[in-house]
Amino acid sequence: MPRRTATMLASTLMLIALLCAGVFIPVPYSEMSPGPTVNTLGEHGGEPVLQISGHKTYPTSGNLNMTTVRVTSAGYRMNLVEAVYGWLAHDNKIVPHDTLYPDGKTEQQSTQENAEEFSQSQESAKVAALKELGVPVKAWVIVSTVVKDSPAEGRLHAGDVIKDVDGTTVKEPSDVAKLVTKHKPGDDVVFTIVPAKEQAAAEKAKRTATTTEKVTITTKASEDKGEKRAIVGISAGTDHTFPFSIDIKLADVGGPSAGLMFALGIYDKLTPGSLTGGTFVAGTGTIDDEGTVGPIGGIEMKTVGARDKGAQYFLTPADNCAAAAEDTPSGLRLVKVKTIADALDALKDIRSGDTADLPKCTTKG
Repeated sequence: MPRRTATMLASTLMLIALLCAGVFIPVPYSEMSPGPTVNTLGEHGGEPVLQISGHKTYPTSGNLNMTTVRVTSAGYRMNLVEAVYGWLAHDNKIVPHDTLYPDGKTEQQSTQENAEEFSQSQESAKVAALKELGVPVKAWVIVSTVVKDSPAEGRLHAGDVIKDVDGTTVKEPSDVAKLVTKHKPGDDVVFTIVPAKEQAAAEKAKRTATTTEKVTITTKASEDKGEKRAIVGISAGTDHTFPFSIDIKLADVGGPSAGLMFALGIYDKLTPGSLTGGTFVAGTGTIDDEGTVGPIGGIEMKTVGARDKGAQYFLTPADNCAAAAEDTPSGLRLVKVKTIADALDALKDIRSGDTADLPKCTTKG
């Protein structure tokens, strides 16, 4: 066989071997891509996203779209060819697998966590919108979760209202941990609670829950490195009673990043006129009960998805501005927001057409 032919054959076989390796050898990466974007003022799956009853609502126009990111599943193992293609593609992003699923988290665990965060974001969106409108919202501290095999398992339950710990009134979720950790491991802690069933019955009957119970729990040592804290194995959260019904109907979405857009949609439906003036506005950002907007993941994918659907403006959490500004889709204007009040001010300028002084996102933040 001539040397040139042999060289070409060897090169071809090597190329085939490399391609096979690229296809069959898994790499520790996952892919993010633009996900669906839904107008919080409109319908999804044939029903309104925001459903309000018991209070007057007003017609809306335009778009206040929440945005999402698609990710590969926890069990999917990307190969080298797919990773290289993703790195070269403009609309996709390749990230280390552990970024999306840290500590070996399964897809089921991640889905459950995202569902819980989504539920909490809806709650906070309602609170933030109503507070901005000056509508009073009642709040109390509850048992949010109970750790399996902890001292509290079987003694306290998710939804129980925590009135006091050792006789000290609880006003914020953080108060619970502070009061428990005053003890040493092995000490008893006394919780005064309203059982979850009693609280639910009281809310349904629109009365104040009156039945309380005292529950004594023996603390154990935390698994922290260094000094061990006294713990009982619960996390505390906040629950609310709203003066009228606000339901958010949006399936197959998880995580807390739609909080800001839900809050703005609720505000728009409860106030005369249109927040957007008919403009297509999209955005993202977590929101807390006080209306503070927090950062989210996958901002680059969300701006692409929003622009592809026709968005002209994108409400961007201040802490995401630098990343979003590095590669902003053509025709999309990023608007920097830190609070729901910032977002409302920006929307006022957008609907009036006075957009010269809108807060900008830059690569510096």
